[in-house]
Amino acid sequence: MDCAVKFERNVAALPGVTGATLNIASGKLAVQGAADLEAIRREGRKENYTITPDGEGPAERARPGLNREMVRMVISGMAFLAAYLAERTGGPPAIFIPLYVMAVVTGGWGNARKAFYSLPRLDLNMSVLMTIAVIGAMAIGRWTEGAAVSFLYALSELLESWTMERTRRSLRELMDIAPRTARVRRPDGEEVELPVEEIRVGDVMIVRPGEKMAMDGRIIKGQSAVNQAAITGESVPVEKGPGDEVYAGTLNTHGSLEVVVTRLVQDTTIARIINLVEEAQAKRAPAQAFVDRFASIYTPLVIALAVGIVLAPPLFLGHPWGPWIYRGLALLVVACPCALVVSTPVTIVSAISNAARHGVLIKGGVYLEQAAGLQAVAFDKTGTLTRGEPAVTEIIPLDGRCGQELLRIAAGLEARSEHPLAAAVVREAQARWVPAAAVEGFQALPGRGAKGVLDGREVYIGNLRLFAELGMATDPVAFTVHRLQEEGKTAVVVGTAQHLLGVIGVADEVREDSAGAIAALRRAGIGHVIMLTGDNRATTRAVAARVGVDEFRAELLPRDKVGAVQDLLQRYGQMAMVGDGINDAPALATATVGIAMGGAGTDTALETADIVLMGDDLSKLPFTIALSRAALRVIRQNIAFALAVKLLAVLAVFPGWLTLWLAIMADMGASLLVTLNGMRLLRLPVRE
Repeated sequence: MDCAVKFERNVAALPGVTGATLNIASGKLAVQGAADLEAIRREGRKENYTITPDGEGPAERARPGLNREMVRMVISGMAFLAAYLAERTGGPPAIFIPLYVMAVVTGGWGNARKAFYSLPRLDLNMSVLMTIAVIGAMAIGRWTEGAAVSFLYALSELLESWTMERTRRSLRELMDIAPRTARVRRPDGEEVELPVEEIRVGDVMIVRPGEKMAMDGRIIKGQSAVNQAAITGESVPVEKGPGDEVYAGTLNTHGSLEVVVTRLVQDTTIARIINLVEEAQAKRAPAQAFVDRFASIYTPLVIALAVGIVLAPPLFLGHPWGPWIYRGLALLVVACPCALVVSTPVTIVSAISNAARHGVLIKGGVYLEQAAGLQAVAFDKTGTLTRGEPAVTEIIPLDGRCGQELLRIAAGLEARSEHPLAAAVVREAQARWVPAAAVEGFQALPGRGAKGVLDGREVYIGNLRLFAELGMATDPVAFTVHRLQEEGKTAVVVGTAQHLLGVIGVADEVREDSAGAIAALRRAGIGHVIMLTGDNRATTRAVAARVGVDEFRAELLPRDKVGAVQDLLQRYGQMAMVGDGINDAPALATATVGIAMGGAGTDTALETADIVLMGDDLSKLPFTIALSRAALRVIRQNIAFALAVKLLAVLAVFPGWLTLWLAIMADMGASLLVTLNGMRLLRLPVRE
């Protein structure tokens, strides 16, 4: 981890380079400016990295140089063991000393090489400290300890590489979701298997049952249930038919589909998810920034302390040089802030990868940390707590008519209207297999409704004001209309010029999981839940009562929502805004954390929000907050543990309790433990 940060810094300092970011999780280096590839490769060789331009070779499956390091570590371990046995059994120094030297050279070669490049820049990093300690141990005749430090440090680097590879595997699982080839039908009717890189927008894919979609597209023929868990985290397959969008990496369960491609392979939803996850993993969290600053001050101070320990007792107190040189060397080894440096990034990478697998995109460690401190959450209503699509909830006929007859007349009138409420009535008729009446002479009545001719008489559909203007007595339906409005529904009245035929209630349906998600947020410790909407107060009050929010604000324009969010920030400190990522963009940007719903296929949601729930599933919000709090808890545990180990080791130097053996074991053990502790977040379960 230390060499990765150093490599990033050295590349950024190259002539013509204006910035460099190394994503440790994915092994990708992003360079801004006029980069000289050979110069970057030279810097990479100093850290045992192999540099390959993106797109010119296969993705690395492990850290470059890992196999070489393993061979050196094995040889070092075998030479160390042979030397130790030879020394303990009374063998001559001419046998065991060369074996110890072999253990030092093979185990510490990579470390010494890095130190050689670091010293001219006065970069007193871990490699420099370890190399000085090993050379010093051999200089005072402590061959066993010098060889042990070389071998154990090589082992610790190998273990760190292995654990980081485990975290990278989660991202590769995302990359491997979508097939690399697809069956495409040519204009002449021939079906051919093509690499996804050769498929263009407008090509038609043939997707058989049990196959995965290779590209984003729109179904033009066939019906099936599509498992979208890889993208949205939904556990239940979604029924899809002509006109519906499908995404690369999703599974076609039972039907044969023809899909017209709508995005190139580099622009698919899964490709954008992977890019966002990679970018998020590369962004340093506040805790990591603190660790980096702390390490930059801590290391020089400990080196100064080690020099003081070596010089002060012999020079001023007359103590012998040997024991104090040894103690100074032990302090140099234990001073390496390996565990401290690695404590945060592994945790952040693990948490972000886990979230991505469950259909939640967290766009950086800073947002992961901020989500842990949320005190309040504000929701948009339409499209977030509700489905955003009106639906018929009640059909109330008058004059002894049946509900189907009333729906048949209403559907006949609304079939030619473009109003959202009209579409809801037509959908309800289709769902009930009720044929629309043959209405002639359709005419829209703006702000009131519509009229037409059915069986030679005029029929009307609209609000209560329309029938009052026709001079009709509206008392028979006034109470029903008022009740529906109190429940947050829109009342659609149907009648002729002489009498009323009935009322149809239409409402934007509340999502089934809205109330449960809000209850789960309260259990997670969110103290205040608010609903912000541009809808009228009566409808908002009814929805607020159903979902269980603490407070609501209605009839808000987009700028009013921004003002409401600013007010909530003043009241609660840290708060999140949850919206659809389009109309709510200003409010999302103003909140501590902006959370967008339904990011799958929605460019605006992916670009605007800090956290994106890829599916329309509010239950993922409590999981996200729980994950962020777990991550912050693990980061604090790791930092506290790493600092405690270092403090105890430093205190053990003065009475002479700290040997080089213990120093390297403490350093290696602490690094391994904090890494494994952070990796636990890869498997944090979603609690339904």
